[in-house]
Amino acid sequence: MRKLKGVVSHHEREISELSTDRELAVEYLKAAMESLDNPDDRAAGLLALRTVAEAYGGLAVVAAEAGISRESLYRTLSPKGNPTLKTLLAVLKTVGLRLSVESEHHAHV
Repeated sequence: MRKLKGVVSHHEREISELSTDRELAVEYLKAAMESLDNPDDRAAGLLALRTVAEAYGGLAVVAAEAGISRESLYRTLSPKGNPTLKTLLAVLKTVGLRLSVESEHHAHV
């Protein structure tokens, strides 16, 4: 496959934007993390966390700082991954974020 000059993939552009705009990274991850509630859509949240990890040092660096093997982090943040709470917290901390909880708004009829 031939690479076109001056063309940047969507993924590369996404990583670039997330690495330079912290608030965008936070909102991006917040929106994607909502998908973790749905087992059929869980991959979106894991892939978003992987993208943020890539934007903030790369998976190898994040894995090393989080005390996780690179291979384990790749598997964990894959579409079929299933991170432990310990791994999730370690990755978030490494990229300068933390887990938080907010109320789920239900309409009461």
